[in-house]
Amino acid sequence: MLTIDLVNKNIPRLQLQDSVSKGLRLMSDFRVSHLPVVSDEKFLGLISEEDLLDAEDGKNSIEVLQHHFIQASVKANVHFLNAVNSSIQLETNVVPVVNAANDYLGVISTADLLKTLGNFSGADEIGGIVVLEMERSQFAISEISRIVESNDCHILHLNTTINPITGLLTVTIHLNNKEIASVIATFERYDYTVIYYFGNEKFENEIDINYRHFMNYLNL
Repeated sequence: MLTIDLVNKNIPRLQLQDSVSKGLRLMSDFRVSHLPVVSDEKFLGLISEEDLLDAEDGKNSIEVLQHHFIQASVKANVHFLNAVNSSIQLETNVVPVVNAANDYLGVISTADLLKTLGNFSGADEIGGIVVLEMERSQFAISEISRIVESNDCHILHLNTTINPITGLLTVTIHLNNKEIASVIATFERYDYTVIYYFGNEKFENEIDINYRHFMNYLNL
């Protein structure tokens, strides 16, 4: 999904001639910490609520605060993860979107980014989660997929991060099935380190029950 697909045009923009008090009022009404400032449809930057509060006179125009503008925006034709990164790096709850000519197109709210990121990561899908830890040289997505699929499951989403302290790779796997005991057992059989997992243990419990029934039968 591209950033242009997430643009929210309901959040207002500020003009240079708008007053500081108007900016503060709009930020309060729309519950945002920053607002974009535009002149002749060109994006000039973001102004923060903090900078507006520090202004000496609420009647002054936004123009006098131009040196506080944050030069942050994303292009309309890039992946939405660029907007996620911008929001995190600048700690803003809106991300301006512009075209190649720097024309202002709107903003993306962090609420919309979070929702889209959740859908992107498969958070809306019902299934189990397995988290592995390994050396980076051990990571082979083909083998991980084979282990998962050999247990009649499929990978909905896979994400990797590096532990900054140990340097080990953390692999988070979202599966299409909550009953993942057999998947866990297979990973462990292939010497994978399973840090933790979330899902039902129904299958494992059924094996345990059947095993105990079988042992009782042998003892007859």
